[in-house]
Amino acid sequence: MTRGAPALRAFRNRMIDLLRRRSGGDLPVRLVLWDGTAFDFGPAPALVTLRLASARVFRSFLFGDMGRLGEAYIRGDLLAEGRLQDVLRVGMILAERIGRSPVARRAASIAARLPRRRRKTADAAAISYHYDVSNAFYALWLDREMIYSCALFQTGDEDIDTAQANKLDHICRKLRLQPGDTLLDIGCGWGGLLCWAARRYGVRGVGVTLSRQQYEFARQRAEAEGLAAQIEIRLQDYRDIPGEAVFDKVVSVGMYEHVGIANLPRYFASVTRLLKPGGAFLNHGISVGDPDGPAQGPPGGEFIDRFVFPGGELPHASRAFHLMSRAGLEIVDFEDLRPHYPPTLIAWARRLEARQDEAIATAGVERFRIWRMYMAGMAVAFDRGWLRVGQMLAFKPMPPGMAPRPWTRAYQYDGQDAPPLTGLLEWGDL
Repeated sequence: MTRGAPALRAFRNRMIDLLRRRSGGDLPVRLVLWDGTAFDFGPAPALVTLRLASARVFRSFLFGDMGRLGEAYIRGDLLAEGRLQDVLRVGMILAERIGRSPVARRAASIAARLPRRRRKTADAAAISYHYDVSNAFYALWLDREMIYSCALFQTGDEDIDTAQANKLDHICRKLRLQPGDTLLDIGCGWGGLLCWAARRYGVRGVGVTLSRQQYEFARQRAEAEGLAAQIEIRLQDYRDIPGEAVFDKVVSVGMYEHVGIANLPRYFASVTRLLKPGGAFLNHGISVGDPDGPAQGPPGGEFIDRFVFPGGELPHASRAFHLMSRAGLEIVDFEDLRPHYPPTLIAWARRLEARQDEAIATAGVERFRIWRMYMAGMAVAFDRGWLRVGQMLAFKPMPPGMAPRPWTRAYQYDGQDAPPLTGLLEWGDL
């Protein structure tokens, strides 16, 4: 033992005491250092054990640097043992109590509000990073239709396959899809919604994506299901879709989050250009809970920005409403789906954990760790209201009046479409 070892131990013990006080002294956490020394953060038996592989990781704890702790977790230098829900709960509490100072949080918050310039090449690279992992990886834990967005639960007891089928039908009913309708799906993913709409509602559809793996999967899927004559899949940016008044209906599910706030006016203008007068547009997407800025929550949001969704930007729903209206779309309905996302994310996380070995073999251990923690963390973000998710339904007006639409929302739930309001007044009615 070196002459300075007792002093180092004493210093380390003081730092542990400081961490205990900053964390509240009541957490069921055991901290195990690289030399095997263990410390408990509370009097109750530990539900979560955190193992630190080096003094560098310990320093990140002391400084509350949640971004570096996230990196350490991905590298395997920080191991978290315990049930996922306990690990997540402890992690969120630690982030809130020992995270960087309020001044630093505020600076990060202001920086996050500044719209970033977006180029097509950068957008394509960001989409490829997240979605071109491996189709087989996503197939391990998504539902049978490969839907990667919030499901819709009727009772809360449905499995993920049933809940996603509920959501697909709900979207199709909202759009009032009819045989022969032309449907554009911006950000079509693996083609699940388009194939569902073609099989069950008889539409002819075009789907665009920037993910090559999704593109190949969706094309092969349409052919395998005998829908190639009804569905065209394109590897294409939404800004490059040609024409005006081309489609009866337009849908976008989980896509506008990738557009970038600075590009939202162009995004909604593209929808207006491509939609026929009287046509319907449904935008299903995530928004932030804070009307004045980005999502509110503990520090560490940079983990998702860096390792999960590079380039992703989320507006508040009010900003999306404003920009859709400026683009010439008439918003007629908004449905909050926030209660449905935590159970969706929990279902995904549990399915991923159940097939951990296959996921690691398919996409690597780092990717498994990222997705495991990201999905569980997002469930908490939606549960606490830091993030929201909803569906905005809009119409492109028909000169000289409003686009036809049902009198009530009943058609969205019972499937019975009431006679539509024509929207055109005769002079004799005035």
